[in-house]
Formats: sequence, C-alpha cells, structure tokens
Amino acid sequence: MDRIDIPVVGGTLASFRYGPAGSEPVVAVHGITANSREWIAVARALEGRAALLALDLRGRAASRELPAPFGMQAYARDMLAVMDHLSLERAVFVGHSLGAYAVARFAADHPERVAAAVLVDGGLTLPVPAGADPQAVTAAVLGPALARLKLTFATPEAYHDWWRAHPAFARRDVVDADLVAYADHDLVGEPSSLRSSVSEDVVRADAGELLEIGTPAHRLAVPTILLCAERGMTDDPNPIQPPALAQAWADEAPGTRSTERVPGVNHYTIVMGAAGAGVVANAIVRALQSPAFGPGLRSGG
Repeated sequence: MDRIDIPVVGGTLASFRYGPAGSEPVVAVHGITANSREWIAVARALEGRAALLALDLRGRAASRELPAPFGMQAYARDMLAVMDHLSLERAVFVGHSLGAYAVARFAADHPERVAAAVLVDGGLTLPVPAGADPQAVTAAVLGPALARLKLTFATPEAYHDWWRAHPAFARRDVVDADLVAYADHDLVGEPSSLRSSVSEDVVRADAGELLEIGTPAHRLAVPTILLCAERGMTDDPNPIQPPALAQAWADEAPGTRSTERVPGVNHYTIVMGAAGAGVVANAIVRALQSPAFGPGLRSGG
C-alpha cells in the first residue's frame, strides 16, 4: 500500500493505492462515517486485475484536517483534483454508500473524466416521507454508526471490540485483521480518550443534502453498475437501496445502466466481507472492460 497526497482546496487529501504498480487505477470512495480501509477486501479480491486508489474523504481519517465545505460538490471537486494531479484523463470510479452518491455526482458533472462507475449500495435517493427532516432521517438510517461519533474508548482494542460487536459483523465473513485496520485508521485522540476521526459537523453537512442527494444518478450517461445489498445497515431485512427503486433507475437507460442484488450481504459486508468484495471486484473488472475505456483514455492520455 502506497500513500499519495493530493493537493486540494484547504490542504491535502490522503489517498492510498492498493494493488501492483502499473495496474490500472480505479478511484474508490468510501461511506459517510467510513474511511479508505473499507476497500481492503475488494482490493484483495481484485487479485492484481486493477489497483484501487482509495480516498479518505475530507473530514475523515487521514484527511480529517481538511476544512469545510463538505458535501457532494466539495467531494466532486476533490475527485477532480485527484484526477488532475495524477494526470488521469479518464478512470473507472467505485463508490460505497455516501461514496456512491459522490461518484454519481462527479460522473454526472464530469462524464468526460469517467469511463464507467460502480455504485455500491448507494446512489439513489432514499424513499422518505414528504417534509421529512434530513437530520432525523440520517439519525434513523445510520443508527450505531452515528452514535459512535459521540463515544470515547480507553484503548484501541476497546474500539476493535465495539466494531466486532456491531450487528453488521456478527456471523459474517469479514477478516478480523481488516476490521482492525479499518477501526485503527479511524481512531484519533489520546490514550484513555480515543474517538472516531469523523466529526458530527461533517455528517450534519452531508445530511443536509439527503433529500436531493440521489438526483445526479438520474443524469448519469456513463456505463454504470448499481450493486444492492440484500440487507441493511444493522444486518436488518430493510435494504438501503430497495430493489424496485434500483430497477426503475436502471430502466431509465437500459443500454447504459444495470443493477444487481447481492444476496447474503448487508450494507457493510458488501464491501468488507469476502463474498460481497468478490462481487464488487468483478463489477470493477467489467467496468474496466467498458468500450468507453479505450486506448488513449488512461493515465497520461
């Protein structure tokens, strides 16, 4: 794993390359309270067929010092900076959860820079009642992920145990070392008072866009695959992206968009578990084979 620091507005965005040197870079964007380490299992499943360039979004993990503004426009601007800094004329993008919304926004605004996109359990506006408070909806959907931002932990091991006890990871195929790496990359503070690197201000800013956040996905004109987990945030039977919603979106542009339900996984294990990561890796490989991603459109032109 190599770290690549990207100059962006307000400072430096941290990114991490997983995969052999010379492999095609695929830009990977994580979820709302997550970090770049959620992609470890996907990188392993790729088996050298591509290299993930996994970002830490501003306000999280190694990019936690980057200031506001947050939100989809800011994340899209940062992704453009990544592309320009690395001289990538066009690339495949993969985003999970909030990262799927950010990728959809970038691909809708800059289709000339996106060969294909893989949206993983995110990208479409959640079906919520008219007039709903975005902050209240966010609190209801995120559940334990949001609650943990207020917690402190005496030791790193205590934080590891918190994640091990999370209902999404009970009886699931997540490698413990991957979960530890994910937790450690998020952890900041002093011993006896350790906490998540993600501030509530970041989440509140993102939540303010909740009711319109899925609009860009309906403007997508690049080849796009939407992968939907069978189960929800806490391994509950309520998927984040309902099948009917996903199919209706795909039917808007059948030659460009496709959707796939991934059985036996939840919102976390679709990227962090072995079975889900294998499906995501295969979708990335299919995206790399898109006719839009032809000679002369890779790094360096």
